[in-house]
Amino acid sequence: MKTISKDAFSPATVVTELLDGGGAVRLPQLFTHDQVAEAREIVLRETTDKKFTGSHFNKDEEDALLQRRVWNLIAKGDVFVDMLLHPQIVASMQAFLGTEFIMGSICASRLMPGFGGQEPHIDYPYWDYYRTGTFPARTNASFPLNCQATFLIDSFTEENGATAYLPGSQSDLRYPGPTDGFFDHCERMTGDPGDAVLFYGATWHCAMPNRSDHSRTGILVEFLPKFVKPIEDMLGALDQAFLDNAPPMLRQMLGFSYPWPSSPPHPPLQDDEAA
Repeated sequence: MKTISKDAFSPATVVTELLDGGGAVRLPQLFTHDQVAEAREIVLRETTDKKFTGSHFNKDEEDALLQRRVWNLIAKGDVFVDMLLHPQIVASMQAFLGTEFIMGSICASRLMPGFGGQEPHIDYPYWDYYRTGTFPARTNASFPLNCQATFLIDSFTEENGATAYLPGSQSDLRYPGPTDGFFDHCERMTGDPGDAVLFYGATWHCAMPNRSDHSRTGILVEFLPKFVKPIEDMLGALDQAFLDNAPPMLRQMLGFSYPWPSSPPHPPLQDDEAA
């Protein structure tokens, strides 16, 4: 995985690597020690309550115990907003997905010891691309409809389940299958707390088993072009006061800059035109 230091960072370098290179980049030490510590405290608090304790669970419930999720993190703490608005994150997404990009989801994933890993997959809006007949003719990966960001809260190591990915797999939009030999050729998205990893969602990837004796936490963010429907209803968990006081870039990420769907006439009239 290509590492782009702060001194060498440029949005064009990110775009080239995501589209034409391995499909993933690491931006080291983007977030401060205090930001990482605050984010970790919130995630640990949200994933250590009664719903995660007990002794009688079916398999799906056991899987949920080992991969603990916290959805809509911007409703949980301002630190997550600060991380989203980091200049390198914003500049990368503007270059990759367009200046009016939006956010489709933000959640925490805490993998517990014993987590067994995932099957290789690609991410929304491609995540059901095995149903190719439901997608438009000639859908391809030459322009992106997704970028994933992982903000590392703990170290990501091979032992604790750092995400595996197949470099270059994003170039030919296809859902990975059992005969593709993913696990024979994959590499790992390893890094340190405070790092950010960006990858094209069409890149084959999966979380790997956590064989360590501790959990590992990452913040998972899905970014989308302005015209793709978000996967998570983030607005439903945010009160009006929060929305009214949100910074302009966060309001854009939440979809307020894109006025459709709307009632005719199209496009909607601006305030001065309506008057």
